[in-house]
Amino acid sequence: MIQSSSGILCALLLIEGVILFLSEHPECKKFFRFPPPLFWIYFLPMIVSGLGILPQQHAIYPKITSTVLPAGLILLLISTDMKAILKLGRPALLMMFAGSAGIMFGAPLVVWIFKPWLPAEAWSGFGALSASWIGGSANMIAVKEAIHTPDAVFFPMIVVDTVVAYSWMGLLILLEGFQKTYDRWNHSDLRVVEELARKTAAAEAGPEKTRFQFLPLILAVAFGGSWISNKLADVFGNGSFAWTIILASTLGILLSFTSLRKLERHGASKVGYLFLFLVLTSIGARASLSGIFSAPLLIVAGIALVLVHAVFLLIVSRITRIPLCLVATASQANIGGPASAPIVAAAYEPALAPVGLLLGILGNVMGTYLGLITSQLCKLVG
Repeated sequence: MIQSSSGILCALLLIEGVILFLSEHPECKKFFRFPPPLFWIYFLPMIVSGLGILPQQHAIYPKITSTVLPAGLILLLISTDMKAILKLGRPALLMMFAGSAGIMFGAPLVVWIFKPWLPAEAWSGFGALSASWIGGSANMIAVKEAIHTPDAVFFPMIVVDTVVAYSWMGLLILLEGFQKTYDRWNHSDLRVVEELARKTAAAEAGPEKTRFQFLPLILAVAFGGSWISNKLADVFGNGSFAWTIILASTLGILLSFTSLRKLERHGASKVGYLFLFLVLTSIGARASLSGIFSAPLLIVAGIALVLVHAVFLLIVSRITRIPLCLVATASQANIGGPASAPIVAAAYEPALAPVGLLLGILGNVMGTYLGLITSQLCKLVG
């Protein structure tokens, strides 16, 4: 068994690197469509530690979380273009908030309904899942660590996040064939789509170019921000890691209003995702397969949560006469995030792809904050 900190770190980075390499290799890409690379980055360290190659408990694991996770969040949020998001206007933002409200209401409702059949700490799993389905995987990991979701509860939630979210995306794309029927029934105002297409015509990012001479500055901002967040959490939150996550997220958003946002052109978010995946490997190494037996029931609960989310969207769409294309885009921006929301948006209306991207980014901004609130609501009923 590998016991040294440097050996464990090397093993985790090797697992992460191999999976990311293979997921981009032309001959292996199909294999990673489902489950996605994120699942394997979590699952394989679990197998490796289960075989006794890596320890399930080691001092380096919490150090990775406390240092690397806040640094990754800062880099992922520093590129946020809040001005472009606010320019989306009322209909797009309204649908996004309606979708998020559906998750925030649905998560505690599902915990309350399924409570007799769920483990004691299941509320924390749905809190982490809500962060993912409002924002994305970064938010899920941040909330998981902030509220100390047990690893035995977290692994089944990874399965739920993968199975239900991908199935929902497929259903949303399938519903494109009913777009005209829905909009006729809903008396949708199609001028909304034209206005959004006009506003976001120039919103898509230009080509990225990672320049390694900027890497020291990127790392300094990331780890400097992580250090500041941890120190402020010691002062204001008695060392609570939830405070570290909140402060790091806020710092990343604040820095996005400065010239440091230009670091995104040189690969800031790419480094941020590498940090995020490293944290996920360390979480996976601490977990075990024992929780997988609760996955089928949790998948049913996850489907129920998505249906509550859908009801919220449809009610708001009916009241405001917002077209189905924007309903689907906002839903995928919540459940899927900025990587997949443009795909669903383009399936309905190609000009809406930038809208999906911006709404997905907005979800990343809100996900940690709203996920923490939803976690407390789940705890109240759980």
